[in-house]
Amino acid sequence: MKDKTSSYQICTQCVMDTTDPDIVFDDNGICNHCTNAIKRLEQPPYGLPPKEKEDALHKLIKEVKVAGKGKKYDCVIGLSGGVDSSYVAYLVKQWGLNPLAIHVDNGWNSEEGTKNIENICKILNIDMCTNVLDWEEFKDLQLAFLKASTPDSEIPTDNILCEILYRTANKYGIKHILSGCNVTSESILPKAWSQGHRDKTYIASVYKQFGEKKKLSIPTASIYQVIWNQRVKGIKWIDTLDYVQYDKEQAKEYLKQHLDWQDYGRKHGESIYTRIYQEYLLPHKFGYDKRRAHYSSLIAAGQLSRQEALEMLKQPLYVNQTDLENDIVYFCNKFGITKEEFEKIMALPIKSIHDYHNESKTLRHKLWNAARKIRNLLK
Repeated sequence: MKDKTSSYQICTQCVMDTTDPDIVFDDNGICNHCTNAIKRLEQPPYGLPPKEKEDALHKLIKEVKVAGKGKKYDCVIGLSGGVDSSYVAYLVKQWGLNPLAIHVDNGWNSEEGTKNIENICKILNIDMCTNVLDWEEFKDLQLAFLKASTPDSEIPTDNILCEILYRTANKYGIKHILSGCNVTSESILPKAWSQGHRDKTYIASVYKQFGEKKKLSIPTASIYQVIWNQRVKGIKWIDTLDYVQYDKEQAKEYLKQHLDWQDYGRKHGESIYTRIYQEYLLPHKFGYDKRRAHYSSLIAAGQLSRQEALEMLKQPLYVNQTDLENDIVYFCNKFGITKEEFEKIMALPIKSIHDYHNESKTLRHKLWNAARKIRNLLK
């Protein structure tokens, strides 16, 4: 790979470009994201030949059923009302599993997302536990991240969901969490655009510096807690959709026809915050258009052509200026800030996770890395 230059460049194979500050290209103009995505797509279970993938799926289903025998639930699933998690809910019921669905209500659910959750649980007869976050505290946490001025303002919700999923699995003695994460549409995401998803230290550091209460009571997860749950408690996190031939557009059509699912028109439009953050804050403040990563993932998976992606990128994120203005007003009112305060947040100097205390800076992390190096040398 050769280093990127200061001039603009776009990958000749996907649509990732130099808006990712860490991107590099080879002599053919192909970016590192493409080569890494291809490697991920070749890994099992996704990259297995059809018969072997089918066998792996049957083995997984049997394993979940055996581990859950005699229990009220045999797996835990997250349910946001989005296409990925909704399709997982459909699949696990088709496979004869008995899931407990977990939803984290962070105060930003769209009307479509909420209705999708209700319809899916009712039609598929799935029990669901909704965890409603303390809005005042979570609002304070989100505002803290906005004031921290990093592109990571969505990670608190992902982190909290992770922790709640593991806590629920432990509570019911469940050994499998079946996730909607998938390599088909998520094989590419630049690290600079979003990081710290399992970094409890980072979240606590940002909140201590910019939050009003300084210390969180909302449960958050660290990478070490995740490792403990997996290695010691024996809870497996399964990216369920990698075991099937997952086509997002086909999944949408099926969900619409059979589960009264409503399309919100965006990758993560089930959350109003995500819509505003990804379609206005990220591109306007940081210059990051997450559609590039999403489309490039689909290109790598053979579900979208590069030319189709380039045409789609020509479409504005907000087609209607009135919709944008209304969303900004809603955003400000929800946070209890003025338009002027919002503009000040947008104008803050850009920072990253490295400007704050995070797991990589802790003694524990340094000792962990040293132990890994020693273990590798002894192999």
